[in-house]
Amino acid sequence: MTEADAPSSGTASSSGTAPGPAPNTPPPSPSAPYPLDPTGAGLRETAQELQARGPAVPVVLPGGVPGHAVTRHHALRDFLVHPEVAKDACHFAALREGRIPPGWQLTTFATVDGMTTADGADHRRLREPVVKALSPRRVAALRPRVERLTAELLDGLPALAAQGGGTVDLRQGFAYPLPMRVISELIGVDEEFRDRLHELSGLVVNTAIDPETVLAANRELVAVLAQVVAARRAAPGDDLTSALIAACDAAEARLSEQELIGTLLLTIAAGHQTTLDLIINAVRALCADRGQLELVRSGRADWADVVEETLRHDSPVANFPFRYPTRDLDIGGTVVPQGSPVLAAYGAAGLDPEVYGPDADRFDVTRRPAVRHLAFGHGAHVCPGAPLARLEAGIALRALFDRFPDLALAVPEADLAPLPTFVGNSVTEFPVRLGRDARPGGKPADGREGPAADPGHGQDGSAAAPGDGQDGSATSPGAG
Repeated sequence: MTEADAPSSGTASSSGTAPGPAPNTPPPSPSAPYPLDPTGAGLRETAQELQARGPAVPVVLPGGVPGHAVTRHHALRDFLVHPEVAKDACHFAALREGRIPPGWQLTTFATVDGMTTADGADHRRLREPVVKALSPRRVAALRPRVERLTAELLDGLPALAAQGGGTVDLRQGFAYPLPMRVISELIGVDEEFRDRLHELSGLVVNTAIDPETVLAANRELVAVLAQVVAARRAAPGDDLTSALIAACDAAEARLSEQELIGTLLLTIAAGHQTTLDLIINAVRALCADRGQLELVRSGRADWADVVEETLRHDSPVANFPFRYPTRDLDIGGTVVPQGSPVLAAYGAAGLDPEVYGPDADRFDVTRRPAVRHLAFGHGAHVCPGAPLARLEAGIALRALFDRFPDLALAVPEADLAPLPTFVGNSVTEFPVRLGRDARPGGKPADGREGPAADPGHGQDGSAAAPGDGQDGSATSPGAG
């Protein structure tokens, strides 16, 4: 769940950045806690280093706050369901003892009033309305709408490319508006609020901004979400916000106003940012290795394989905050102290050679691992919208490469700037050349001639994958 695609306007600005490590800083000693780069630079190398250090690694969070990351597949899977690991920030020792300063970049992850910071009965109460809104039946019914929106966005790309001198930012022009429109319609967010919510949610997960910007972004985000709630109170609909309002306003209220706002924040941010990054990471991998795309076109793999391999190989959520041991825990020989903030290092766990083999770092759509990746979490807090993410990504990727089979990255890979966070994982812009429109009578979409290619004909990856959770519920981007 992450991103700051465009500079913010208004109260908060993405220009306020916290200082990162100095250039050419030598790598940390293997015996010292690993300092996570708040700028998101070298995130893949960080995942590999963390994975190599062991199943549980001491890390330094922004502001010098000590923590840990669980980095290997089996250790992480066990940790996510450990009965003596909690999500409620009352267990966060440094926060409880007043050692976390105002405006800390990760405060929202720890303190938002919602299902990601609740345990037991409270977690089930907060999760239930979201699971209902994202039920498999409701998600399946969204397929025609997702297909129509995808087609509309693809129709608009040639004009954007023409305006851009032959290139278009696929992130801003396609991968962002698709999931944002879908989740906004499902939640009941009017169009006037969507772009600002996208910008603000990007700032909230930005680990490289200064405390003043963090505080301003959080204040404005709450204010905008309050406007969303007011709009739905005035005109209720068949959407999640209206359902949450009903639960909040009932005679025996099942939800507080703060929990209503927190649930909307989590659902909007996770419901579009992670899917956006998943789409871009998949396109990036296919552009980097056209042989993988040919495997899909030839029927030796399908779009579901592309989606799952992207989730494993280049997880859109690299390090998800937080869980807290309620007693000292020994994880693979490393003692994680009671109350330590622990990151679920999904990016590192997806590269575990003990699970995925010695070539775990290679993107391979024909890979058939014996166990499923953990990119959507595991256990009671498994993310409640993964079927929607898979549906959107599968439809988007298939339609994109059907329409523009020669689509290619327009800049060198090394020029792609990472998102300014170590929580999410993608790039700030993804400029492409579209190539030829493969529809009958289609012309070069960006002024460049290119050979036509057979459109991909694999499955679109929308089927809910088995093994995502233990409770049989739907699952989604971000953690619940």
